Order: sequence, then C-alpha cells, then structure tokens
Amino acid sequence: SGQPPGHARRKSGGRYANVASVIRQHRHDCLYIKITKLETITFNSVVPQVFSSTVQQLKSEIWNTEVTFRKGQLYLIEADSGKGKSTFCSYVLGYRHDYSGQVLFNDVPTSTFKVRDWVEARRLHISHLFQELRLFPELTAFENIVIKNKLTNFKSQEQIATWFEQLGIADKMHERIGRMSFGQQQRVALIRALVQPFDFLLVDEPISHLDDKNAAVMAEMMMKEAREQGAGVLVTSIGKHMDLPYERVV
Repeated sequence: SGQPPGHARRKSGGRYANVASVIRQHRHDCLYIKITKLETITFNSVVPQVFSSTVQQLKSEIWNTEVTFRKGQLYLIEADSGKGKSTFCSYVLGYRHDYSGQVLFNDVPTSTFKVRDWVEARRLHISHLFQELRLFPELTAFENIVIKNKLTNFKSQEQIATWFEQLGIADKMHERIGRMSFGQQQRVALIRALVQPFDFLLVDEPISHLDDKNAAVMAEMMMKEAREQGAGVLVTSIGKHMDLPYERVV
C-alpha cells in the first residue's frame, strides 16, 4: 500500500477511524495542573450529600456559602461532633467528592484534578494530621515518620530526633505504634505531618488525648514549622483546642 510498517491506516467507519481522537483524549486525560504555590483554598456553595435534604436549615460558615482560606493565615474550625469537620478535611485532600458546589485551589476547581494532581498536592502543598491518626501499628514510631519523609527527604534524621525529644517521646522512637498510648501516637502523627513541604497544614482535633502541657508543646512546634514555610494552618476542634492567636474562627 506504500504505507510505512506499523502505520495505522485511517478508513472512514473502519477500525482505525477514531485512533487520532482516542490519542487526543488520552493526552487530555494525562494532563495535570502544576501548582507552584497553593495560595488559597475556596469552598463555594459546598454541601455534603448527607446534608442535602436539610440545606435550608444549615447554619454554617463552611457549608452552602463561600469561604476562602489563605496561605499564611491561622484558622480554627470549631463545631459539635457530626457537623462535618473531618468531612471538610477529606474534601480539601480529595479523599471524598460526595458534595455539591466547588472546592477551588487558586481558583481552579479540584473537580478537574487527575490522580497525579492530587498526588502532587498531598506531597508538596497540603499536609494533614488525621483525627484517627492512620499510623501503621506494626511499625515503630520512627519508621512511621521515615516512610513519609522519604517521599521528599524534607527533614534530616537529626531534626526528627529533636522533635521526638521536644515532645517527650524520645524513648518511644523505636517502640511499635501499637504499644503506645493514643496521646503518644498523636505526637508521632504531628511529627509525620511536619516532615514534608506544605502551603497548608490541616490538623483534625490534634490534642484530644493530651494534657495542657503537651498540647502547648505541640502547638509551639507546629506553628514554628508553619511560619518557616509561610503556610496556612487549619485546626478543627469540638471544644478543646490549641491555645493560639487564631485570625479567624469558623
């Protein structure tokens, strides 16, 4: 036929008629949104599906309104249990999408994000201390930190060891997480959250099992790192919260 070997001959209505369009679509699907710095996170008329039947009765500064969180600012999100604080964190992190409205990063809807976008956002721009911690119980405290740190090699082992010392758990570095108290695990989870670059740090009820002294040490350590990175911090609470100079309470 005069065509080079391996050439996909285009025929009207034939097997190869849509090859070009399929390739174009594949390329489109593989595109990702490059974020250099995450300056703002905006919730625009976001309503979780679980609240959709009672949307008119919602009294919230987060749901069914517009709210913007800015890099470098300190926020407290305070509400009763079951009002959606952990849900809010899941929407920011892209773990859940069961909502109406829009979540925007730098005015870009996260509904347009591909898997690669979320991977990069979580690796370089947003860090999170989970309410349920999500540590690996069969690994030691130090191993839990190293797994996270190896994604970016952001912190030295010396810095990590210093944080263990400051939080009063240096003797637990090589203890399995499953053998530690929940309060000790919360301190390990904070260290894990700090061993990456971030523009925003989300901490979901971070001191629920800590006394005031340890809570104050955690707060000081967290804010020092956030200031050094110029990051925004969002703290959620059901009442007991870090004593910090919040710029906005929602």
